[in-house]
Amino acid sequence: MTPPRSHPAALDAGTWQLADDLPAVRRLGYGSMRLPGALGGPGTDRERALAVLRRVVEMGVNHIDTAAFYFSSTRSANELINSALAPYAEDLVVVTKVGPGRDTWGEWQWASPDQLRGQVEENLRQLGRDHLDVVNFRAKRQESTGSIAEHFGALAELREAGLIRHLGVSNVRPDHLAEARAIAPVVCVQNLYGIGASAGEQEFVQECGEAGIAYVPFFSISGTRREQGAGEPEEAVREIAEAHGASPAQVKLAWTLQQGPHVLAIPGTSDPAHLEENVAAGALRLTEAELERLGTPAE
Repeated sequence: MTPPRSHPAALDAGTWQLADDLPAVRRLGYGSMRLPGALGGPGTDRERALAVLRRVVEMGVNHIDTAAFYFSSTRSANELINSALAPYAEDLVVVTKVGPGRDTWGEWQWASPDQLRGQVEENLRQLGRDHLDVVNFRAKRQESTGSIAEHFGALAELREAGLIRHLGVSNVRPDHLAEARAIAPVVCVQNLYGIGASAGEQEFVQECGEAGIAYVPFFSISGTRREQGAGEPEEAVREIAEAHGASPAQVKLAWTLQQGPHVLAIPGTSDPAHLEENVAAGALRLTEAELERLGTPAE
């Protein structure tokens, strides 16, 4: 019989302080995209989705990633979060993002700087809050997006107005981050990242750490397969997982968290069993040799 835990499971991953006026967040958070079937997936039963969200916070997770454009024909992530968790715990940090949007037919569109206020207000309404803890500006294409100054400047004005407490950037290059930081403080960078990331992205991760900025990978388990899922695990990941009695997904999450104390993880799932597995990955520690085998030297 497994002995009772003396603390919530999410504490095993450690914490990170996004900003002085925000609660320290557990480095292993939760991404809500999969709950409503936002990007073409099946989504999950409403009552099961609410139960998953409640279990998230029971396990000590206090960092939830969401967006108003995470919705399907039947439900939205923000509404589920509101229904499951409001009134919100004082130590819960909800991070959302703006830039992309979807009309009522689900067609994608990208907001102009003037339209960002409407997206922020939509998140406020759906979440039932009078301010947003952190808002990421999501660039359209990392490789080809030009200046983000006008968009980020519009969000900085909303921060000054009190609608937003802190700002971040997503799907960006280092020059985008520098551009944003010249306008207002940036507390996090949210980029596609996982085992096999490019040398340039690895360097960006370290630059964020040196600047005291959280780096928050999305699709850290599935990598370049993105919303298609994790796919077949690489041989090294599979063998390391077997050695630890863990799953390949847990190894990938552990690898992510060991890239630096400022690196967070926000795996998403609508499966209660997978949720337990993901959060348990916060206690998994890979050896220096295992980290090197997976392509990154140990800290």
